[in-house]
Amino acid sequence: MRGQGVHAYWRPVAADWYYMRAMHRTRHLAAVAALMLTLFAVALSGCGAQPVAPAPDAAPPAEGATAAPVQGALPLHTSTTAVVGDERAILTTSKGVIEFTFYPKKAPNTVASIIELARQGFFDGTKFHRVEPGILIQGGDPLSRTDDPAVGTGGPEWRLAAEFSDEKHVEGTVAMARMAGDEDSASSQFYIGIVPLPGLDGQYTVIGRVTKGMDVVRSIAVGDVITSVKIVHGS
Repeated sequence: MRGQGVHAYWRPVAADWYYMRAMHRTRHLAAVAALMLTLFAVALSGCGAQPVAPAPDAAPPAEGATAAPVQGALPLHTSTTAVVGDERAILTTSKGVIEFTFYPKKAPNTVASIIELARQGFFDGTKFHRVEPGILIQGGDPLSRTDDPAVGTGGPEWRLAAEFSDEKHVEGTVAMARMAGDEDSASSQFYIGIVPLPGLDGQYTVIGRVTKGMDVVRSIAVGDVITSVKIVHGS
């Protein structure tokens, strides 16, 4: 377990985050405007006037980067854990159960490494230390067990080479957090997207997707505990 660096590395890049928030508000306002225009069009058409075309959907926000730990000179890890391909992760949390499937063909070494850690009990008793309401939740830091002031910088004594793919950040995407500017700095910390996050596509290693428990994902708050992570086989 390692806690190098400063906590700030696990926060979003400020400019990107403000931009993300601004775009989120813009999308909301655009949706409201579109609804009002549509209602206005209905009212006009009822009076014999030509309906007003609704405003086009706002462009998807460019989401801020998911921050990551300072890994320094930690060695790159290659897992020897055998992956069959039908593995699923069962996360039992203080709010309920979250289940997700893995994408071993898209990120073979990262998936094997997470399965390796889970079978060692590495995640048991850790907490979700970061929640961006309505956007994502993040966990996997062993320092969160004791609420260490350096939480957000912890992980195993190794890091993982990036395995970026064409998998999109859809609702329920499970992917690896990393340090901005260092593609090979992921280790054990992961995040789950609550909504599609197209601004993160191709920049983070996607390892799977939630198949059960998105209601639990949405209810997670900072400090909620991951009681256990079990790896099971089959559908």
